[in-house]
Amino acid sequence: MSSTKPSEPNVTQVVPFFRVSDMEASLRFYVDGVGFVMTKKWIDEGKLRWCWLELGGAALMLQEFRKEGHDSWVPETKVGVGVSICFQCRDALAIYRDVISRGLQASRPFVGNGMWCTSLSDPDGYRIEFESLTDVPEETVLSGD
Repeated sequence: MSSTKPSEPNVTQVVPFFRVSDMEASLRFYVDGVGFVMTKKWIDEGKLRWCWLELGGAALMLQEFRKEGHDSWVPETKVGVGVSICFQCRDALAIYRDVISRGLQASRPFVGNGMWCTSLSDPDGYRIEFESLTDVPEETVLSGD
């Protein structure tokens, strides 16, 4: 093992990779609903199987699992249940207002640990959370929206 420190960090980003059951439903949620932009994709046998989505400085990868044939997988339950990803942002309340205006259901924002917090679940049960720093008192719940 080398004892010298690298001048540049070797690891530059973490990108969650979600296996999804229905790519079209996931894209409606992430692109049409949350506002992600697809920047990379893999088409296999005429079907979109994998994509890279970006929202500001954050990214996610989605890949639809095969339900039949070689490399198939049929999960016993929703694959995302129990998985949460927290996005740190400048204004979680703006994210909340934006996603509900696009027809998604998000939790009513509240202040926890010095941050406004809101969350929503995608079609496969993955939970995405948006948080932003605030000086509003703990346990405050957004009213009026």
